[in-house]
Amino acid sequence: MDSHTVRQKFLKFFKDKGHKIVPSSSLVPEGDISVLFTTAGMQQFKGYYTAPENALRDFGTKNVVSVEKCVRTGDIDEVGDDTHHTFLEMLGNFSFGGYGRREAIEYAHEFMTKELGLEISYVTYYKGEGVVLKDEESKKIWEELGIKDIREDGADVFWGPTGDEGPCGPTTEIYCKNANGDDVEIWNIVFNEYFCDGSREKLDQGVATLKKLDTLGIDTGMGFERLLATVQNKKNNYETDVFNSEKTREERIVADHVKASLFLISDGVMPSNTGRGYVLRRLIRRAVRFSKTPLAKKVEKIKKIYEGVYALDDRGEIQKEENKFRETLEKGMKEFKKGTDPFVLFTTYGFPLELTLELAKERGTSVDVEDFNKKLAEHQKLSQTASAGMFKGGLANHEPQTIKLHTAHHLLLAGLQAVVDKNIKQRGSNITEERLRIDFLCDHKLEDVEKKKVEDWVNDKISRGLDVVRREMPLAEAEKLGAEMEFGAKYPETVSVYFIEDPAKDGASKNGNIISKEFCGGPHVKNTSELGVFKIQKEEAVASGIRRIKAVLT
Repeated sequence: MDSHTVRQKFLKFFKDKGHKIVPSSSLVPEGDISVLFTTAGMQQFKGYYTAPENALRDFGTKNVVSVEKCVRTGDIDEVGDDTHHTFLEMLGNFSFGGYGRREAIEYAHEFMTKELGLEISYVTYYKGEGVVLKDEESKKIWEELGIKDIREDGADVFWGPTGDEGPCGPTTEIYCKNANGDDVEIWNIVFNEYFCDGSREKLDQGVATLKKLDTLGIDTGMGFERLLATVQNKKNNYETDVFNSEKTREERIVADHVKASLFLISDGVMPSNTGRGYVLRRLIRRAVRFSKTPLAKKVEKIKKIYEGVYALDDRGEIQKEENKFRETLEKGMKEFKKGTDPFVLFTTYGFPLELTLELAKERGTSVDVEDFNKKLAEHQKLSQTASAGMFKGGLANHEPQTIKLHTAHHLLLAGLQAVVDKNIKQRGSNITEERLRIDFLCDHKLEDVEKKKVEDWVNDKISRGLDVVRREMPLAEAEKLGAEMEFGAKYPETVSVYFIEDPAKDGASKNGNIISKEFCGGPHVKNTSELGVFKIQKEEAVASGIRRIKAVLT
């Protein structure tokens, strides 16, 4: 039974049981800033457990089923064994008050034994602790279904919440034997009876509380790759048809990381030095390190595996990142073998600290991370001292023309993000009476047509006479709004944010139609109509992945 057949069987089985098939969400969660990536099938349905009536509105039913794309990076260093992956698919059926324990368990039993022809080795149920009672009902249902080996378990079978808060509850797990004769967990059925007002870590520490939900929710998850290995009677996940029979640890790391990178880029994540982009960059770099051949061949093989299932396109980003890193890797490896200080490796050769740590671990040596961080802090302090004559915001003075260029600088950053790449981030600035200068993350030289589009974008905003407004707000609120911040800066609890906005589009709204929002101490003009005509004078590279623009106002 191939992977495509198993996926379709699962979806059809639950569709026939009255479930609505819901497509996988993006790997970049919408509306959940507490997690970097989608890590579980229930993530896109999180809100329905506390507001089940919305499921009827959105799906026409309280019961849904999905095959969810997931990325989990907590075990990135374990990838290469038989079972750990950064990218995986999660099969799941979910109910928001549509049915309870009995149906959830009976559906799982029927699908496993009749649809897939698998034999269940044993199941688990929650033994109870604190306010959560022993799950006698699940135990009884399994007994009625003829399961002989039913095991009581504790914290391992209480699942959730995901992120900073959310639904959670006791689970029952289903185990089957794989081709090696080992029992592996195949399906996890969670009974979301509670809402936790903190993270799982806080719950375990006793500083978060559980509140009983009005409606029982069902949340199930079945790791697709592990299920396939069992169905196809393979000794490990890499022997299934969603891989290419990779045998060595190195081959498996490359296959896994390239796959995860391809899916992430297809969902809009780009390599960068922060957040999701940095995780992606690390995955590509690890793949480069362990691959003996260019990654392009692996990219094409993975696309073929998922042809007709997912639309995958890396837009050439994996190759670009690979080309940049191979040179760094070659130089850095030579210096690492010489015993060069990790801080020098990082600042002089661009060799990532995490790679130095990984190499040191493989060789049975250690790295003084505390010393590295101390040197890095001193380096950053020196860099700041070198700019001692500068005013806040990179201004050389507070002359009227300098202030105008400061506002134009904000428009330029917003224009680069709007025209060239939404992921562009500022990495430096300098503003005098004569010109502005911005250093920014970008992986290519701007074409003349791109520069012209950026100029036109900025001049359009100038001609529209947009308001420039300063607002003070809590740091957390500014971060939630997505205001641009200075790289590496530490901010107080209350911050100043400058907005460039068009109130005409939003009447009395305090934020108007926001064109730009940045953490900034000012000063700025009051309206963009004061600026004049914006012109880019020069665009050039200043370091790998960092470009510089100099521009003027006339």
